[in-house]
Amino acid sequence: MASIRKRGAKYHVQIRRKGFPSLSKTFHKKKDAEEWARFMEGKADRGSLPASISSLDRYRVKDIIERYRDEISSKKESHESERCVLNAFMRQPLANFVLSRITSADFSTYRAKRLEKVLPGTVNAEFQMIKHAFDIAMQQWDIPLPTNPLSKLKKLKVNNSRSRRLESGELEALYQAAEKTRNKLIMPLILFAIETGMRRGEMLRVEWSHIDLKGHTLHIPITKNGYARTIPLTRKAMEIMDALKEQDGAGDRPFPITANAVGMAWERLIERSGIIDLHFHDLRHEAISRFFEIGLGVPEVALISGHRDFRMLFRYTNLRAEDIATKLNSK
Repeated sequence: MASIRKRGAKYHVQIRRKGFPSLSKTFHKKKDAEEWARFMEGKADRGSLPASISSLDRYRVKDIIERYRDEISSKKESHESERCVLNAFMRQPLANFVLSRITSADFSTYRAKRLEKVLPGTVNAEFQMIKHAFDIAMQQWDIPLPTNPLSKLKKLKVNNSRSRRLESGELEALYQAAEKTRNKLIMPLILFAIETGMRRGEMLRVEWSHIDLKGHTLHIPITKNGYARTIPLTRKAMEIMDALKEQDGAGDRPFPITANAVGMAWERLIERSGIIDLHFHDLRHEAISRFFEIGLGVPEVALISGHRDFRMLFRYTNLRAEDIATKLNSK
């Protein structure tokens, strides 16, 4: 709130706002004092005033991320995976920096270190969450940050295209490694992914009520692109479901397991099997490629995979030249 007082022949203006340092200025004319007061109050309303260093000293980066995790991220469909990412970030030294001293350069340095361990796409996803957390803090929680420290950092260029498929003997190696794992759902999940081309998150959300046993179909109400779809189930997929249904304590879902648990089980499985450079998402690539190899057309595969842009299917399709040659020569 601005206050104007006349002191002798001059007019003294003082503006005080919670979270911002006090501002004052002296003018010869009252009209000039009033105009400056209106201008500075407008800047305060827009959050354009420099933040009070003392008020920002009370907050750490971790405080924003923790509140964002509990109040914002917890309401998202992807809350489980986001929680893991945010919890991991809060264990980093950067999370303990006070807001009065945090800069874009700090996040740039942190990003460079992250790139030594993970892919650019993973870093982009993490930074998108953190940037959103800072936006919420400034817009909704009245934390007087002058700017979002991540706003000046451009997204990294990402090349996610992979042509990785299961090589000869790798599925058998996964079977052998699965015999030693305590998680008995990981192998059925792998096989179901190969039979359906579903994403990990889609499979983990499947409920028994989504499956039409007579029609051999599965309804997927929540998908990555926001469009529900119903897919056909192969005989092998139905057998996997039947086996899971017979297990005691099956509950409401065929795969009552968290995404984090799947990730850890997959890493242990790959390590035991000795397989190099195989990601869980590569199973979707494998499935879609197999659909094409058995003769399904692009619209049919798109119905199963959920791709609305047929051109995107070429990212996941990696037909083996030797298999096509065998088909051509067998006619």
